[in-house]
Amino acid sequence: MRTFVLVGPTGVGKTALLHRIARDPRLSAPIEVVNADSMQVYRGMDVGTAKPAPSVRAELPHHLLDIRTPDQQYNLGAFFADAEAAIERIQSLGRIPVVSGGTAYYVKHLVCGLPEAPPSDRTVRDRLRGELETRGRQALRAELEEVDPAYAAGIASADTQRLLRGLEVYRVCGRALSSYRVPERPRSDRRFVIVGIDVGREELSAHIERRVRAMFERGLAEEVAELRAAGYGSDAPGMKGIGYREFFRAEEEAWDREQLIEQIVRSTRRYAKRQRTFFRKLPGITWYRPEQHEELIRCLMEPAASSAIE
Repeated sequence: MRTFVLVGPTGVGKTALLHRIARDPRLSAPIEVVNADSMQVYRGMDVGTAKPAPSVRAELPHHLLDIRTPDQQYNLGAFFADAEAAIERIQSLGRIPVVSGGTAYYVKHLVCGLPEAPPSDRTVRDRLRGELETRGRQALRAELEEVDPAYAAGIASADTQRLLRGLEVYRVCGRALSSYRVPERPRSDRRFVIVGIDVGREELSAHIERRVRAMFERGLAEEVAELRAAGYGSDAPGMKGIGYREFFRAEEEAWDREQLIEQIVRSTRRYAKRQRTFFRKLPGITWYRPEQHEELIRCLMEPAASSAIE
């Protein structure tokens, strides 16, 4: 049985497209979505992560939403295990699993398999978290750049989780994380059909700005205030996501509302650019525009689509 994967840059309209497809009577079986967005796993973070509305989720079941509190870590290993279990459950019901989300790192390793690096060492990881507090992010980043410059060059400055992972592996094994083999070809135990949707750069850029402004209208600032009142600060993994971390910087820089919106728009556009680059490297991916509904329906209905990976 095939597993479908739908990817695309943030703001391109994946959720709306899936909702429309799910209503199409030509589908041979109902579809259910397996979330592959690393921020939508957090409870209470609905507006800023563009989580599907309850009305959408009532019609189109979604898995792996709201499964962590914002102060809990969620990593690739946990996603892989959770996604595999969700796919198995959906298929056991005779339904069609569609993995969809914008966290390219998750999607790639679900398709190609986990890297060969050693498992996490809790003792070393806890020690590193303590050093993060005492020494600071920049000191740890400098250390990683010295012992594993190739890995350090590929992670964003705000990506604390991957920063600590790189240092953890080096301290446990004395070997750079980048030296371990990373699977590049699809797994042999699943059949994937990988579809990407995208629009022109200017069109997406304008849509991102409209989306961010709409988030503020829907209560993003109030959502962040509620999360902070619940005790989730800037060090909480969930609060490091785009649309949340900027609120903490806004206080430091004394930004007004418009400056805050502009910063979130800018961060989102940069993220979308990185997503595009990463997703285009997925093996066997076929690209469409969001309005190509008929082509995507055929892709779901055909017994062996041209982009299927055997």
